Amino acid sequence: MVAHQDYEAGGKVSVVEFEDGHLCFSNLGNFIPGSVEHVIHSDTPESRYRNRFLSDAMVSLNMIDTIGSGIKKMFIIQKKRFFPLPEYDLSDDRVQVTITGRMVDMNYARKLAEMPDLTLDDIVLLDRVQKCKPLTAGQAKHLKQQGLIEGRKPNSVRVADHSGDKAQYIRNRGFDDHHYKQLICEYIERFGKAKRIDNLLLDKLPDVLDESQKKHKVKNLLQALKHEGLIESEGKSWRMSKSGS
Repeated sequence: MVAHQDYEAGGKVSVVEFEDGHLCFSNLGNFIPGSVEHVIHSDTPESRYRNRFLSDAMVSLNMIDTIGSGIKKMFIIQKKRFFPLPEYDLSDDRVQVTITGRMVDMNYARKLAEMPDLTLDDIVLLDRVQKCKPLTAGQAKHLKQQGLIEGRKPNSVRVADHSGDKAQYIRNRGFDDHHYKQLICEYIERFGKAKRIDNLLLDKLPDVLDESQKKHKVKNLLQALKHEGLIESEGKSWRMSKSGS
């Protein structure tokens, strides 16, 4: 299905729906915000639109709103559905965006389901991998350190299948803060007080963190437990708070 609408400069907006479940919006002219990257890092809406028909159509499809960045919202909606991210083509003095309404790479979808705290920046890079687009050496290294991709760059890089190496997945990803806080409290409760919490946690924190980052992480966990009223300091040691429950 194709719909066209003339706009003031004589061009047309095209909205095309394909049988395989993706939509393609196309509009003549430059991309007003400058770059997609700039938009997805911003929480403010655009102050002007080149084509009111296109913006109204996307509002009707619940793809953009008038509160935050509509483009960023599209990215977040696709992320929550485990679908590929919107694909922008800004060449030839036009703006074209393609929205896919289905899963393409099951490993990609599984990563998003297993790791809900992945940053949008990391998901953008993973999306490039599932679409067989190139990564820079730095981007590939970053994703490999987190156990998100596997294979050799550039010909065989793919989204990693953690089902084959769950231990490495845990070493790279680690656990959430609640798990580490429980370990600290159980340790202190058992021994009355503890001085070197580092020794307890350093080998349990994600491998993607270096030693300095791990020590900083432990310090933050201890301070968080202190603010929660669960533990308190005693000289250079820690003990359970007398007021804690």
